[in-house]
Amino acid sequence: MNCHICDKPTAPFHHEKTDITYYYCEACQYIFKSPECYQDLGTQEERYNLHENDENDAGYQAYFQRFLDFILPLVTNKPKTALDFGCGRSSLLASMLTKEGIACDYYDPIYHPDRLKEKKKYDLIVSTEVFEHLHQPREVFESLLERLEEGGYLALQTQFHPNDIEAFKTWYYHQDPTHIVFFTAQTFRVLCKKYGVECIADNGKNMVLMRKALHLQSL
Repeated sequence: MNCHICDKPTAPFHHEKTDITYYYCEACQYIFKSPECYQDLGTQEERYNLHENDENDAGYQAYFQRFLDFILPLVTNKPKTALDFGCGRSSLLASMLTKEGIACDYYDPIYHPDRLKEKKKYDLIVSTEVFEHLHQPREVFESLLERLEEGGYLALQTQFHPNDIEAFKTWYYHQDPTHIVFFTAQTFRVLCKKYGVECIADNGKNMVLMRKALHLQSL
């Protein structure tokens, strides 16, 4: 089976305790579960409804603040508009960006499916704990780039896997049945190269900031 990210052949490995087959791409370090593990949105919603994300909880606010503290100092021109893609039930991150002076829309295919403005483009798109759920992450990555203004920023958060098969097997993150695809910073660097995007920085753990290229018009 070929990699969803770079189309290179992958190597399968089996998790003995869960009886799940995974596929690993050495070229871009992408790992994905066997497709029979993928869930439809209705099944995923049942799991998400168990999440207790209170917008007034100080810990939940601090969680998003760490994300903003990483990305915003690296954005050279302050964005005027933003989109929180895959926000879940909460619009807390969008509210926090608005308080930073960045007008932020939010969208989620389950909880806020009608809020995506078809042709609107943004200076910044953020997406936290979303990409590990995606059946087609490269296609979603491309679609988000299309929603960015030239020179706009894409900031993602998803836990980077340890890039070691035995360590991966004991890693907590893949045990969530809605988590089906897994990345490292290298995976996003490969995606950036494929789409001509600048990879600004990653924190080595779970965050990456990218920038869409500026296309200068010839005089």
